[in-house]
Amino acid sequence: MKFVYVGKEVVSDSLKARAEKKLGKLDRYFSKDAEALIRFRQQRGGRNIAEITVSVDGLILRAEENSNDMYLSIDRAVDKLESQIRRYRTKMGKHLRDPKPEAPEEVVEPVYEEVNYDVVRVKKFAVKPMDVDDAITQMELLGHNFFLFMNAENNDAMNVLYRRNDGSYGLLVPEK
Repeated sequence: MKFVYVGKEVVSDSLKARAEKKLGKLDRYFSKDAEALIRFRQQRGGRNIAEITVSVDGLILRAEENSNDMYLSIDRAVDKLESQIRRYRTKMGKHLRDPKPEAPEEVVEPVYEEVNYDVVRVKKFAVKPMDVDDAITQMELLGHNFFLFMNAENNDAMNVLYRRNDGSYGLLVPEK
C-alpha cells in the first residue's frame, strides 16, 4: 500500500509509523496498488483529527475521527475503516480481489457554501460508469448524502444519487 501524508506541522515520523502499522493490518483486503491518503489536522481546543481515505481499483473507503490524542484518532479511524470493510465485504469482494484496468475514482466531497453563497471548495474527480447498486455502495462507504456517477444502465448519463430524509434513496436523472 502506498501512503500519502498531508498536514501542516503535524506530520511526524512517529505518526507516520503508527498509521502505517495500523493500516498494515488491512493490507490483506487490498491489492498492492492501493493508496492511502492520511490527513492530520489540529483544531482549537486541542482536537486532533485523522482522516484516512483508501483508494483501490476505483473503490474508495473513508474514515475521519477526532480526539484529544492524534494516535487515538488514527486508531479509531482505522477501526472505522475495518468495520466498513467487514460490513460491505460481500459487495466489495469483487472490487478488492479482481482489479479492473479503469482509472481509480477520487473522493467525491460536497461543495461547502457559506451564507453569502461563495464556493469555498471545488473538487475534481474521475467518473466511471457503474450501476445504481454500486453507486449506493460507494456513497455509503464515503459516508456522503449524495453521489454523482455515470449510470451504465442509462447510456452513461450523469445521475445523482441522494439519501432522502426517510432513509431511502432518490435518483436524479436528466431528461434528454
